[in-house]
Amino acid sequence: MPRQDAAASSGTPPLDSPTAGSPAARGTAANRPKADRAATDRARADRARADRAATDPAAADRATPGQRPATPTAVCVGESMAVLLPDRPGPLEEVENFHLSVGGAESNVAGALAALGVSSAWISRVGDDGFGRRLVGEVAARGVDVSAVAVDPHRPTGLYLKEVGGSTGARHDLGPGRSRLHYHRRGSAASALSPALLEDPAAVRLLAGARLLHLSGITAALSDDCLALLRALLAERRPGRLTSFDLNWRPALWLDRDPAVLPPLLDAADLLLLGADEGEAAFGTGDPSALRRRFPSPATVVVKDAARTVTALERDGTAVTEPALAVEVVEATGAGDAFAAGYLAATVRGLDQRRRLRLGHLSAACALTAHGDQAELPPEPVVAALLDASPRDWAATRISADGIVSPVLPAAVPPGPVLSATAGPVPGGGASDPRPAASPALGAR
Repeated sequence: MPRQDAAASSGTPPLDSPTAGSPAARGTAANRPKADRAATDRARADRARADRAATDPAAADRATPGQRPATPTAVCVGESMAVLLPDRPGPLEEVENFHLSVGGAESNVAGALAALGVSSAWISRVGDDGFGRRLVGEVAARGVDVSAVAVDPHRPTGLYLKEVGGSTGARHDLGPGRSRLHYHRRGSAASALSPALLEDPAAVRLLAGARLLHLSGITAALSDDCLALLRALLAERRPGRLTSFDLNWRPALWLDRDPAVLPPLLDAADLLLLGADEGEAAFGTGDPSALRRRFPSPATVVVKDAARTVTALERDGTAVTEPALAVEVVEATGAGDAFAAGYLAATVRGLDQRRRLRLGHLSAACALTAHGDQAELPPEPVVAALLDASPRDWAATRISADGIVSPVLPAAVPPGPVLSATAGPVPGGGASDPRPAASPALGAR
């Protein structure tokens, strides 16, 4: 669990198999998040395990069925925030009540990876406040190791409010189908992330054992210290570790900062993910081939073209394009993070490029049909059938909040857990083998 931090500073090699164990928990009982009244039984159980680990440190390293590994396979670094969601559409001045939730790109990816059976950790900073405790508690409840999340006694947890358009007729109503996010993150605890993180024992332990490090462009926009941290992490090449970078273009964050710092960061990653619309806004082109030329160093560049296609372009010029699934969208929040998690999980498991793209699509589609940032995938046999589907059957598949309808399935399948946290069969890949397949996408840099 997070610990108090009083002094805050304002072609890859093959991936190894995930290890087993549970997270170490440090800090006093006062610094551990307490169960919220509305928390699920899973959250209460997770916090109880952490409390036991705090009084029995050896328990943190004892592998027990259902517990998280001591050295997670994936580590995600970046800010997450408390979220206030309105109880009705319309301008904020007419909203009577808000629902408290949490959100953030890197913790979303960590949670989705954990749901896909890839042990994960999230590293960040939160304030010594209720929002921070709620945030850490909910991320931990998703099965994510939060042992390297620092508690800053001087800076607050970041916060944003979501405004949802409606048909109220009010002057400032955004209109049906439109929404706007209002951020309150300047001077947040996470904006104090810095290269000093690389000297923190908790973070060092997680980073040393990680086979996958996931970062995003959001962090670069938060502060000079955050930018310096990204540069340090990207410069630290380690054998057997894949570094992925999601552009996550947020124009509002760059209003008073220079986005020219981004290209060197993107080009330093092993795997680069970005949307065609993001590429157009940030670099003047959304064309996959042009973006591949713009960023020649990553082993793979994955370009997402909204609801149409996603193309993975390898350094040798090989390109694989996979169409998106037909989806009845409930809410778009979190779809990009879900795609990243699906693609990364398939990469860790050594699936071929087409199946990596398909698992990304499927994960994003399930997020699109659910409220909030997180969504569950269908059972493992359903995932395997979809990843193995012919192009025609894949194109005929339809996903909605009611379930999945596809020629490869005997009947509509409702959403549900896809994988356990322990090693098991690989969707579309036969026996379990978490090593990446031999492909240019994961070749040596």
